[in-house]
Order: sequence, then C-alpha cells, then structure tokens
Amino acid sequence: MTAVPYTIDGAAYEGWYVPGKAKAPVVVIVHAWGGLGVNEKAKAKKIVDDFGYAAFALDVYGQGRRGTSPEQNQALMKPMLDDRATLQKRLAAGLATAKAQAGVDASRAAAIGYCFGGLCVLDMARAGHDVAGVAAFHGLFGPAPNLPSPRIAAKVLIEHGWQDPMAKPEDVVMVANEMIAAGADWRLNAHGRAVHAFTTEGANNRAGGVEYEAAADRRSWASLKDFLGECFA
Repeated sequence: MTAVPYTIDGAAYEGWYVPGKAKAPVVVIVHAWGGLGVNEKAKAKKIVDDFGYAAFALDVYGQGRRGTSPEQNQALMKPMLDDRATLQKRLAAGLATAKAQAGVDASRAAAIGYCFGGLCVLDMARAGHDVAGVAAFHGLFGPAPNLPSPRIAAKVLIEHGWQDPMAKPEDVVMVANEMIAAGADWRLNAHGRAVHAFTTEGANNRAGGVEYEAAADRRSWASLKDFLGECFA
C-alpha cells in the first residue's frame, strides 16, 4: 500500500493505492465522515486480495485533515454537504489520480463508499463521472441540489441497513424514485437487522444507531463481488 499525494486547486491531498493484477480495473474507495483512515485502507486491501482489482482510497478533506470525534467529523463533512459542486470536483480529482496509477486499466473504474462516502459515490454517478458503477454501503441519500435532474449512466448498487436512523424508509423511497427518474440501472439490498455502519468492525453503539453486523457485512461484500464483475465484464 502506497501513499499517493496529489493536489486540487493548489491544496494537498493524500490517497492510498494498492496495485492489483497487471492492467486491472481500479476500484475507488470513498471514506466515511471522519476522513480516510484504517477502515478504508482495510477495504482497499480486501478489494485486491479478494477480487484482484487495483484499489485507491481517495481523500475528500485534504492531507492530514481527519476527525477524531463526532463533532470534528461533522465539522469536516458539513461543508461538503453544503457545497456539492466542490465535493464532486474533489471526487473527480481523486478518480483521475486513481486512473493514473501504474498498472491500472484506466478504461475500467468503479467507486464504492461508506456512510458519507456512500453519498459521495452516488454524487459521482449523478455528476456523470467516468465510472462503470458505484456502490454505496450504509450511505446517505440526500440528492445533489446542483444536479436537480441527473441522468445516470453508471450502474448503481445500494447496500442499506433497513433500521439505519440516518437513512429512514422514506429516504430509501426517495432515492429509489430518483434512480428511476434518472434512468439508472440500479439495485438495492436492504439488510433487515442492520443499522448504520454495519460493515465497520468495532462499531458497537446500537442505541446510537451504529453497529457492526457480520452477516450483513458478509452478504453485502458478496453482492459487491457480483456487481463489480458485471461492471467490469
């Protein structure tokens, strides 16, 4: 795993790259609200080990800008939620950096994201970024105000914890209707016992709406394997 510095409008960012097989497709990983950290790096390694694709964990916030508490995480995330055009620009730059890495087949890319990163990858699809597919895990679903009527060419996978207090059933219906209106090729798997962060090992605050669930993690990863295989066929 290699740190990859890059710049956006003169500001420093730092992603992490794990090479796959020769000329492999690349899977971009977008972090949760606290910034790029241990969980995203672990997912990058797992992408390579389990599937053989290259993996690149991008950085939305900037080099060294990470949260260590809910308050700090919220302070980092909120400006991105308030300015989706800037968020989409940073995602596009991270994608371009991923495609530029040695050994990557730049013609084949997909993106996966967790929590805030789930919203990010949906925005990549909404904005028409050059990815074959996007997969959102326990993501946020708020539409992008700067793209009121998107047309979505990328395939879309949503892995959702049905009891997630941050994405309630009415939010699921909202995003489903958005996908239909956008003409997307989309699918949604709802994990009935799961809440938010069901793929994040160590999450253990069920009362607060976040808890790791091994079964939902395993099932959603198997679903991702099938989805990426279809994207890269």
